[in-house]
Amino acid sequence: QVQLVESGGDLVQPGGSLTLSCIGSGTRFNNYLLGWYRQAPGKQRELVANVSYFGQTTYADAVKGRFTISRDNHKSTVQLQMNSLKLEDTATYYCSATSTVSGFTHWGQGTQVTVAS
Repeated sequence: QVQLVESGGDLVQPGGSLTLSCIGSGTRFNNYLLGWYRQAPGKQRELVANVSYFGQTTYADAVKGRFTISRDNHKSTVQLQMNSLKLEDTATYYCSATSTVSGFTHWGQGTQVTVAS
């Protein structure tokens, strides 16, 4: 059974940094994009970033240059380094694993990131 568990959400000041981590289990994730989505109240869940098994990355325009996604294929982990945080980055962040074969996405439970002074 595929499971994703994320952690690292916190209250942080504008301009600050935070690192989110996610540990996957139940598969080796060889054919999965690993990534992060976020959802603020009243808004749709949106892609923040994802990374392929081979290290190809995709970032939302809103976070380019500020966030960095990385994965460790041996450990089945993915992390999101967030720098220069803005108020609009406040959201629940979800770890994701999307099968490149079926297109199905597994989700973590979510971790809250709040940017406020």
